Amino acid sequence: MDTKFISRFLKRKASVIGGIIIIIFILVALVGPFLCTQDPLKIDVRNKYESPSREHWLGTDNLGRDTFTRLVYGARITLMVSFTGVMLGTIVGLTLGVISGYYGGKVDAIIMRITDILLAFPGLLLAIAIVAILGNGLFNTMLAIAFYSIPYIARIVRGTVISIRELEFIQACQVIGCSDFTIIFFHIIPNSMSQVIVNTTLNLGTAILTSASLSFLGLGVQPPNPEWGAMLSQAREVMRTTPIAAITPGIAITLAVMSFSLLGDGLRDALDPKLKNS
Repeated sequence: MDTKFISRFLKRKASVIGGIIIIIFILVALVGPFLCTQDPLKIDVRNKYESPSREHWLGTDNLGRDTFTRLVYGARITLMVSFTGVMLGTIVGLTLGVISGYYGGKVDAIIMRITDILLAFPGLLLAIAIVAILGNGLFNTMLAIAFYSIPYIARIVRGTVISIRELEFIQACQVIGCSDFTIIFFHIIPNSMSQVIVNTTLNLGTAILTSASLSFLGLGVQPPNPEWGAMLSQAREVMRTTPIAAITPGIAITLAVMSFSLLGDGLRDALDPKLKNS
């Protein structure tokens, strides 16, 4: 890895902190469930909305389930839905953007007009429409996030590919008879990856917020699966009497979204070609 890139990134303290928080969330999602002693699905209505204690560190929810355990398991579900959805959207968007930018002509016009139509709708509204058509659930939430991620990646990649396509080394490859496959996979895509990485990172924050919003509205991950947005929705009715039930998932969502935004900003600045020679 480029040492200059690492040094430029490390100079941005806020982005480094965001990256550390993301690593903590990922470790919690991977390891946390194996360390929890409580069952996130165990119902105990006699102890609903219990205050924090030694047994229940963050209290209990409306069915007496341990809030801390559900928060940890919720990290796994929330991050899995967001990562999977964004990765699917990035792969499709990258493919469409490369085809559109490299070949141009009617193919470019058709892909970009479809992209413009999708971009005309707010991301959350488009996700709600997709879930309304496909139905609720974990898998359909991933598809909704993937679908609304496609046009953003496709348009950004198209612009990058158009600029790379005109460079001398690409024209030299065409002159010596390299196939389109070789040019695209060994020259175009590798030189476009910096933009893809930055925008994928930024999209992950948006995807977490969208996933939580869908679950909050009852359209995303369905009960009894622990998910941060669903936990926040269940606790909104007792905000005055038991605020911790809503505060904890709210903080988790805020930290995750903010951390991905900070990390994306840091990656964008560190990968900026204008800074590479400075």
